[in-house]
Amino acid sequence: MSQYLITGGVPISGKIKASGNKNAALPCIAAAILSSKPVILRNIPDIEDVQVMLDVYRSFGGSVERLEPNGYRLSLGDIKSSRVPAEAARKIRASILFAGPLIARTGKAVLPPPGGDVIGRRRLDTHFLALTELGAAVTTKRAFTFTAKKLKGADIFLDEASVTATENAVMAAVLADGKTIITNAASEPHVQDLCRMLRSMGAIIEGIGSNILTITGVKNLGPCDYSIGADYMEVGSFIGLAAATRGEMEITGPRPSDLRPAKIAFGKLGIVWEHEGAVLRVPKNQTLKINHDLGGMIPKIDDAPWPGFPPDLTSIIIVVATQVEGTVLVHEKMFESRMFFVDKLIGMGARIVLCDPHRAVISGPSRLAGSELTSPDVRAGMAMVIAAMTAEGSSVIRNVYQIERGYENLVSRLSALGAKIERQG
Repeated sequence: MSQYLITGGVPISGKIKASGNKNAALPCIAAAILSSKPVILRNIPDIEDVQVMLDVYRSFGGSVERLEPNGYRLSLGDIKSSRVPAEAARKIRASILFAGPLIARTGKAVLPPPGGDVIGRRRLDTHFLALTELGAAVTTKRAFTFTAKKLKGADIFLDEASVTATENAVMAAVLADGKTIITNAASEPHVQDLCRMLRSMGAIIEGIGSNILTITGVKNLGPCDYSIGADYMEVGSFIGLAAATRGEMEITGPRPSDLRPAKIAFGKLGIVWEHEGAVLRVPKNQTLKINHDLGGMIPKIDDAPWPGFPPDLTSIIIVVATQVEGTVLVHEKMFESRMFFVDKLIGMGARIVLCDPHRAVISGPSRLAGSELTSPDVRAGMAMVIAAMTAEGSSVIRNVYQIERGYENLVSRLSALGAKIERQG
């Protein structure tokens, strides 16, 4: 099993280009099924999750041509299979995203239960609600089987603002008969990216960026050449890394609007950055000190669906808070197992009280010591990388497959910033 060997205590410094948004790339690959014409996708991150999604696309009879390091041409005429391979489904939760487009194109989709990160219960009920409202029948014995002679537009109210359920509903609705209204829709930047891609293919979608999407079905979709936006989760991780190591960084590519919720949360830790055009600059030697709420109260950072603070940055901000003077409460409201890596930080010397599975009180700054760690999921794994780079001495992080599912060429990119990190195995 591969692992990272990291020697901490080195401030990072340099320039880096933001990768494409993983959470936009995955649904956009699934959406390519909706057209029998070639679809070109650019700024696709070179990560494991993307390769798994491309393998699933190939399993339906599609061809994948690499045009450039982060660009692909996807072509799928006649669909040979409507079944997602079981092995791929176990590897990646995003395999559920093939349900909507497969039903829309073939009238059937068979999906084994999806795998992915172990961060608590991640219900699929909202997917079933949306697709059945559009006219699909569902059976759940061993695999999830969806069937529909023809999808029909519907007025859908989602029981939660699920990102992937919204994406599935949108992809199914673009080829349905009539008009579909999706209320309580997720509106994250990656959902917006998917909707813009579909519009470039000829879909009729209104309300992009809001929680009410109106889709008027069309008979077919055409080709497109679409470039997805920067991964603001990766950018947030790098901002945290720069601040925690007392370093500096220049990041090219992020959209300022994608980082507004993160800027408020990081600002509570005294962390600032400058955004000029397409370049974000994190200054070195920041005064990392908690900004108290009015009346000197301990501030709270809590996650929420967009435009709230992104839950994928909760792990990152917990680690960064260990290096900040003062006390902060972090409340993870969306996944009950997201904080189950906190005991490892405590073992490194962090002063954290884990109140329950959802809340942690962090007091800093703490001197962390190198340790042996195992990555449980993508974001906690990256949080461990940041912890190891701020710690005194050396750390070993195992199960780095989980980290590399979400971060492109991480070792080489961090090494170029001066990090002492080595991949072994």
